[in-house]
Parts: sequence; structure tokens; C-alpha cells
Amino acid sequence: MNSLAAWTLRPATAADVEPVAELKAVVLRADLERLGRYDDDRVRRRLRAGFSSRHSSVILVDGAFAGSVTVRPAEQGGRWIEHFYLAPAHQGRGLGTAVLRHLLAQADAAGEPVRLDVLQGSPARHLYERHGFVLDHEDPIDVYLLREPAA
Repeated sequence: MNSLAAWTLRPATAADVEPVAELKAVVLRADLERLGRYDDDRVRRRLRAGFSSRHSSVILVDGAFAGSVTVRPAEQGGRWIEHFYLAPAHQGRGLGTAVLRHLLAQADAAGEPVRLDVLQGSPARHLYERHGFVLDHEDPIDVYLLREPAA
């Protein structure tokens, strides 16, 4: 299946919070367990508490739910990417790269830096580093990355 041929983003609605919360629980489980931080209820509760349909999009592949991404204004200026989750069936097929390139092109056009964080040891860090993100700071749980706008 070529995920790249038919992916789109649509604005999220309040009805999307539960599918996104479930996806977060599935996608982050292994990393959170490795860090001794997985709690089945807490992972969903934290998503629900921080979900903003105003800043979120649902990733669709062939019209079906395949993931989510939120792009908020960052407190330090620029943009903050969070809740970027892909269903396991769509991981490793270039979809995350395609969505990230799209988001970064928008930020570059606006001349804005992009920030995000990943869990310590997450393979997603490599995706972000391939696209120009560098270490900003880290703590025992999270790695905070920054990408300045492309010239």
C-alpha cells in the first residue's frame, strides 16, 4: 500500500479526541513502559486534557483515520508540534516524513522555528533529526528539539 499517494489532513473536531487518545496509548506504550511511566488511564487522560481541536488535524489515508498531529503556537515563539501519532499500520512507510515535510514547509514559509519533544530513546527522534531538528535540552523523560526555519 502506498500511503503517500492518498494522505490528507483535515481539521480535528471534538469527536476526534477519543480515537486520538486510543492511538496515543497504543503508539507510546512501549516507550512509556521502557521508561517505567506507562499508566493505561493516565496516558488517555493527559491527551484529553491537552487536546485542542483548534490546533489539531487528523491524518487520513484513503479517507480513513491514520493518525493525528497538533501544531500550536509555542510559548517561545514559532510553532510547537505535539500529538503526532501514526497508527502502527502506517508507520515506516514514509507517511510521517510526508506529513512532517508539509508542516515544516508551512513553518518555513512563515519564517518560524518549530519545537517538539520526544520520549528519551524514542526512534521518532531520528525522523526529526533528519529534518534539521537539534537538541535544545533534555530531562530524564523527554528530549526537547528545535528546528530553525530554513533559509
